[in-house]
Amino acid sequence: MRGQILGVDVRSGDGLVAGEDGERYTFSPEDWAQHGEPSRGQLVDFEAAAGRARNVFPVPTAPAAAPLPLAAAPAPTTDRNKYIAAVLAFLFGMFGIHRFYLGRVTSGIVMAVLTFTVIGALVTVPLSIVDMVRYLVMSDRDFAARYGR
Repeated sequence: MRGQILGVDVRSGDGLVAGEDGERYTFSPEDWAQHGEPSRGQLVDFEAAAGRARNVFPVPTAPAAAPLPLAAAPAPTTDRNKYIAAVLAFLFGMFGIHRFYLGRVTSGIVMAVLTFTVIGALVTVPLSIVDMVRYLVMSDRDFAARYGR
């Protein structure tokens, strides 16, 4: 009888086959009559005996045709420009203006508030320069994916 493997327990090796007659049959590793492991969805030929599948063999199949290439995902788009963001980070970065431009309002507010403290200014100035370099180095696709609307 022919059937399809519904599943195999990895720990015990016991499996379940759906026969072409609509019944389900169990099998053990001793019933698998082929080198290798049975896998879910595999077509098999077996002998049915008292709800068990005996002498389970995989059915040879024709080589699969080459899969069709998947359509490429559309490139992410954004109405923001990475060069404008980099210029804003360079000129007004310590106030977080570039973060507001990119839609990161919370981090922009945090940078603006920190700028009015001495220690905060020591943090926001290098952070804005790092942001500027990161925008310039980032590819257009990555920038659009990260900062899209």
